[in-house]
Amino acid sequence: MAAGELAENRKRDRVKALAMRAMAVPLSVRTSDLPKRAASAVVMLALAGTALWLGGLWFDGFVILVAAICLFEAVRLIRRAGRAASTALVLFGCAVAILYVGAASAMLIELPIPVVLGVIAIVIATDTGAYFSGRSIGGPKIAPRISPSKTWAGLGGGMVAAGLVSLGFFYSNVGERAFSLMGAGAFAVGAGLAVVAQAGDFLESWFKRKAGMKDSSNLIPGHGGVFDRVDGMLPVAIVAGLLWFFAHP
Repeated sequence: MAAGELAENRKRDRVKALAMRAMAVPLSVRTSDLPKRAASAVVMLALAGTALWLGGLWFDGFVILVAAICLFEAVRLIRRAGRAASTALVLFGCAVAILYVGAASAMLIELPIPVVLGVIAIVIATDTGAYFSGRSIGGPKIAPRISPSKTWAGLGGGMVAAGLVSLGFFYSNVGERAFSLMGAGAFAVGAGLAVVAQAGDFLESWFKRKAGMKDSSNLIPGHGGVFDRVDGMLPVAIVAGLLWFFAHP
C-alpha cells in the first residue's frame, strides 16, 4: 500500500473513532445543561422583546447597553490574548473590536424593526438547530483546536433551521409566492447567514483560546457572557444591514 493511501486510511480511521466516541455519549448527558440555558434564554428574550415592543429610544438604549457590555468583554479578551504581543497590536485589536461592535449596533438601530426581528430569529434558529443536531448527531468537528464542540452536523442543522426561518418570514410577506425561486433565495440567504453567525462564534472562540478563558464572563448562567451570547449576532447584523441597504430592491 502506498504511503499516501496509508496516511489517508489512518486519517479516516481517526475521524470514524471521533464520530463513534461522540455517538457513545448518551443524549441526556449531552443536553444536561439545557434547563439552565433555556431559563436564561427566556429571560434574555423577555428583555429583548420588551425593548423591541417599546421601540424608539428604549430599544436604542438597550442595544447600546448590550454593545457596551459586549465591547468591555471583547477588549478584555483581546488584552489577555495579546499578553505576549506588542502594545500597538493590542490597541489595533481593540480598535477593530470597537468598529466591529459599533457597526453591528448601528445596523440594529437603523434597520426596520421587522428586519431586526428576522435577524434575531435567524440567529436563534442557527444556535438552536446547531445545538440539537450537534448534540444528537455528533460527528466530525469543524475546527477542534478553536471550538471543540462545533460539528459539521451542527452547522448543517443550524443552516437548515435558519433557512426555514428566513423562508417563513418571506412567506409572511408575500404569501404563496414564497414557494418559488425567490423563496429558494430567501432560504439560501438564511442558510448563508447561519454560516456567518457560526463564523462570528469561531472568531470569539479563537480569542478565548488565545486568552485562556472558557467564557467572556459569567454574567449569564448557562451562556457565559454577553459576548458569548451575541458573537453570532454581530456579523449577521452587519451582513443583514448591508444586504438591506445596498441589495434590497
